[in-house]
Amino acid sequence: MLKQLFSAFRSGDVLDRAFSQFAEMLDHALWMFIRANEVLHRKVDAEEVRESLYRRDKSVNELLRSIRRKIVRHLTINPGSDVAASLALMSVAKDAERIGDYCKNVLEVGRFYTKGFHLPRYQEPLDGICGRVEPLFGTVTKAFKDSDAEAAKAAIKAADAIGDDCDQIIERLLGDTASIETHEAVAYSLLARHYKRVSSHLANVATAILGRVEDLDFRP
Repeated sequence: MLKQLFSAFRSGDVLDRAFSQFAEMLDHALWMFIRANEVLHRKVDAEEVRESLYRRDKSVNELLRSIRRKIVRHLTINPGSDVAASLALMSVAKDAERIGDYCKNVLEVGRFYTKGFHLPRYQEPLDGICGRVEPLFGTVTKAFKDSDAEAAKAAIKAADAIGDDCDQIIERLLGDTASIETHEAVAYSLLARHYKRVSSHLANVATAILGRVEDLDFRP
């Protein structure tokens, strides 16, 4: 089980810093998610947030590269040592980087769509989904830091439920025969897709605690 591999891997190993950097990636991604949604709901101006959010994204990208360098260096010096955990860490670090990209996408919806949201049948469910994604960051971070299988299972279950709800919103939009402005429908569908992808990548991180390397990103 990767849970045991991660626990051994972190016991004072030179790559302990790589795990810390991965936690930094998730912290940056959470900050980006919160700020992007503040722009979306007009709590802050997009131009006030945009530069700092993109700086965070660059930090996430550099952390990913740094983790990769540490892993390659470690495996070069210690061939055959901690290979499974190394591959798993590299995989979930990429998931964290993708979360940052989707947070930028949410920001872009807030920047470019300025007409406002007028349909509670879509806005309210999406607001609820956003409120469920945010605490998922903390659940996944705890699962990873503590090799906590129960927290990982809870995160995966929550992420799968979020994904199902996002799919339902998109399905309803495609079949909606009532009057709805095209630009508003596009904004709702983009948000549903972006929220689903954020939660899905968080669930991918959680799978690293539960299974084998070949099971990363897969769940029943």
